[in-house]
Amino acid sequence: MRVQDGVYWYRERGPFDANTYVIKDELTLLIDPGLRDYLKLRIEEMANDGVTKVDIIMVTHLHPDHYDAIAALKEAYNARVALHSSQLEYLDVMIEEASRLFNMPHRLDFEVDMEIEDVLRLGERELRIIHTPGHSPASICFYSPTDKFLIAGDLVFEHGVGRTDLPFGNKEALRASIRRISLLETELLLPGHGRVIKGRTDIKRNYEFIKEFYM
Repeated sequence: MRVQDGVYWYRERGPFDANTYVIKDELTLLIDPGLRDYLKLRIEEMANDGVTKVDIIMVTHLHPDHYDAIAALKEAYNARVALHSSQLEYLDVMIEEASRLFNMPHRLDFEVDMEIEDVLRLGERELRIIHTPGHSPASICFYSPTDKFLIAGDLVFEHGVGRTDLPFGNKEALRASIRRISLLETELLLPGHGRVIKGRTDIKRNYEFIKEFYM
């Protein structure tokens, strides 16, 4: 579903799936492919929106509900997989811990093609990559200073925040990341789970709720 010019949202399809986002420019970026069980449906939804290619695949963090379909998606589109430097640092240990925690086979079944630091240029559109540890040590957000959207992963949701009781979670780091992100001028908040929040007023109210009840 198109939520802004060149920005598409595909809802999570089950209790262990995640929201998927696509940013179209000269290059097409897909963030958080979710579970491979839902990949066929997701590809059909994307095609209905005119998304027929994916050049780069990235994830907000290395939990299987966000990364499980990477290998299959990479093969389907002949795409490149890019990880943030913090994700490369924690890649093996996060895959191993997530597999144990979620009772999944321990596997790293995709190759990483690119390392991304602070900025990703897709053409006219430039995204800032912001390291936001807390839910995991290698969590990142994607922010467009021009279009004022934020892809937040499992940092914040509508009236909620990411868990910190999973391996390597850190409550104080999460709070610091939320305080930092809440200062950004945001008109469209795109979380890893749940609904999208639109408009500066509603986004500000959501941060105020989070700060009151979680911080």
